[in-house]
Amino acid sequence: MKATPIDLPEAFANLPPVAAGTPPVVPDEVENAFAMLSEFGNGGVFATSFSGKTPWERHRGDELVLVIEGQGELILLIDDEEERRELSKGQLIIVPEKTWHRFETTGLQVLGVTPQPTETSAERRPQT
Repeated sequence: MKATPIDLPEAFANLPPVAAGTPPVVPDEVENAFAMLSEFGNGGVFATSFSGKTPWERHRGDELVLVIEGQGELILLIDDEEERRELSKGQLIIVPEKTWHRFETTGLQVLGVTPQPTETSAERRPQT
């Protein structure tokens, strides 16, 4: 892989914000709200912009999440209990491998270093 600088302001400027949650957004809107900026390990570096409640998701490795703009809550499912973490611009958090998580926000731009594949669910799922 070639080492190439990534212009984050430009990457986020090209992403339309998506209102996540109920009713479900149009799949094309979701696809357009994510940009893979680079491959990384067994996944990639992704940029996204959204508001509302995102679906639950989990990954086969730890995920690094960096808030570029905005603020919101990251909800983690730990021992079948929801644990909330307030996040705002400039903060990052590591979501542990196989931990179900989702966001609630009025507006957030996030850079994620995310292993693939990603498993998603509209409803809360038990940890397995």
